[in-house]
Amino acid sequence: EVQLVESGGGLVQPGGSLRLSCATSGIIFGESVLAWFRQAPGKEREAVSSINNNDGTTHISYSAAGRFAISSDNSKNTVYLSMNNLKPEDTGVYYCAAEPGAIVLWDEEYEYDHWGRGTQVTVSS
Repeated sequence: EVQLVESGGGLVQPGGSLRLSCATSGIIFGESVLAWFRQAPGKEREAVSSINNNDGTTHISYSAAGRFAISSDNSKNTVYLSMNNLKPEDTGVYYCAAEPGAIVLWDEEYEYDHWGRGTQVTVSS
């Protein structure tokens, strides 16, 4: 059984930082593509960043570029999203997604077979 468990969300002031973690099991982590998506209240879920553990290729959304960074630890089967200079518009539920096979479009939800339940991030003063 594949499991993705996110943690690290919380309430932070604008300009603050958080690091999200996604612990995985049931997949060959080093051969998978892992991604972070988020869903703001009243909006559709959107892609934030991805990492292909096969070759280390990463992608990041325009809104997150320069502030967020994705990384993975193969020894812990865990993927991280480090978020700096957080803004109120970063508020939402952050989801981890995994695809054991190859993908074409890193920012499309349908590419990923497995999803976590999400962790809430709230940026507010």
